[in-house]
Amino acid sequence: MVNLKINGQDVTVSDGATIFEAAASINCRIPALCRKSGLSVYGSCRLCIVKVKGRPGYVISCATPVEEGMEVETHTSELCRVRKNIFELIIAYHPFDCQLNCLTCGRNRECELRKLAEEIGIGELKYKFIPKKHDIDKSSPSLEHDSARCITCGRCVRACRELQHGGILTMSGRGPATKVTTFLEKGLGNVDCVNCGQCLLACPTGAIQEVLKINQVLGAIADPSKLVVVQTAPAVRVALGDEFGMEPGINVEKKMVTALRRVGFDRVFDTVFTADLTIMEESAEFIRRFTSGGKLPLITSCCPGWVKFAEHNYPGLLDNLSTCKSPQQMFGALAKSFFAHKMGRKPEDVVSVSIMPCTAKKFECDRPEMYEDGLCDVDFSLTTRELARMIMCQGLDLKTMEDGEYDAPFGISTGAGVIFGVSGGVMEAALRTAYEKITGMELKSLEFNDVRGLRGVKCADIEINGSTVRVAVANGLEHACKLLQQAHDYHFIEIMACPGGCIGGGGQPISNAPQLLEKRQNGLYATDQTRKIRKSHENPAIIQLYKDFLGEPLSETAHKYLHTHYHKR
Repeated sequence: MVNLKINGQDVTVSDGATIFEAAASINCRIPALCRKSGLSVYGSCRLCIVKVKGRPGYVISCATPVEEGMEVETHTSELCRVRKNIFELIIAYHPFDCQLNCLTCGRNRECELRKLAEEIGIGELKYKFIPKKHDIDKSSPSLEHDSARCITCGRCVRACRELQHGGILTMSGRGPATKVTTFLEKGLGNVDCVNCGQCLLACPTGAIQEVLKINQVLGAIADPSKLVVVQTAPAVRVALGDEFGMEPGINVEKKMVTALRRVGFDRVFDTVFTADLTIMEESAEFIRRFTSGGKLPLITSCCPGWVKFAEHNYPGLLDNLSTCKSPQQMFGALAKSFFAHKMGRKPEDVVSVSIMPCTAKKFECDRPEMYEDGLCDVDFSLTTRELARMIMCQGLDLKTMEDGEYDAPFGISTGAGVIFGVSGGVMEAALRTAYEKITGMELKSLEFNDVRGLRGVKCADIEINGSTVRVAVANGLEHACKLLQQAHDYHFIEIMACPGGCIGGGGQPISNAPQLLEKRQNGLYATDQTRKIRKSHENPAIIQLYKDFLGEPLSETAHKYLHTHYHKR
């Protein structure tokens, strides 16, 4: 432990801690822009400067380790003046049209620049705005990058490299000409970007945001000739409330259903239904491979970010990926086949919309493999943030919504499908079904705790009918790469591109709430615990769907609508 003084207050912290961390331990907030928890130290913004007794000049607190007996001052009048000057220089190139563009800026309600301006005490701008040459990269179906709003803090670059093993984004140029770009400035849609959106979550401004589809969806709702159906992913229900000031992790599923009806959707369904359907197909696929010597390990394919990453970087493992479509795409395929027929509507008259915690789902909608008879499975995918905007723009407040229920038949679901939203959830749900299908016996405990939690890699050995099934789970592509070095040591692997799984997806509300992912995770596990049915193969609506339409798992009809293929990129 190291003892020091900060603003005259005695502080004791672990050896190796930085001055910034020591100050935070006594609730002394030092302004910073380039620093973000979970990413490496960069020290470029210089806003976190402090004064250390006996040292000349200023010290960057985020990059300076504490020392025994150190005396630090964080908010002298001189420091505040210098910080204000640094901040004004940073924003001299940043367009301050926030009032005009507050609805289109991706960080309009969580802009760190605006918050820091208040904290630092910016009253009027000393420097005249200096416009710089910029462009808006619209090459990606998922993400847009507006270089005019970029402050070159490097957080997006580090998130891509350190969390996602990507290195897609980089800095180019020098001085005022420095900018964030891609290889040869090709644009995000023309490089190896997996559309995960972790760069967006890391960005403190509105420089990176999702490709908005709100207006197109509202246009479809306004068209009387269209039947507009919407599905909501598991992780959305424990995050949407954040945008309305509700407790992080609280399940707002029932209020969300009512809000969606008020917005104008004709049917409101639950993606958890097709998560259960995914388990039926994927567990059958695993059982077939495991018992008959098929290609192992079987690797899940629910996450489109991971699938694209594999296509770019692990083409040798593509035969190991499950052929199952994701729950989003399974729902879309059923909406334009089974459901359209049931409603007496032509498939082209059904508009399928998804609400997802993920920006990569927008890319997945556009994959050519996700078209059937010339029609895409899912027409529009909206992020959790987009749904919040849509609700607000309709003059609705989620907190005051009465409870509603999903529409049948795609609103009946199990606890197993709910936990798809957390890392390890797909694996746990699949094991619940695979174990009982293989053994013919009922599980004594449905919790597979070894695959739960927010650790980057989790492994477990499961005994099934005298055989040991070795399973592994990874979240975050950096961790996935480490796991895949030993891929062939396992029988079944789940990979999610985003840290924490879908609860930490690039389309989720941006928040600095403590233990945010843990609270969202706990919200989904609590929902699973309260469900009357907690195993996918016991979902009565799924059982009926197989009787009426699909036949049995892995049937010819199931393969036509629920399965796909992937290719080397």
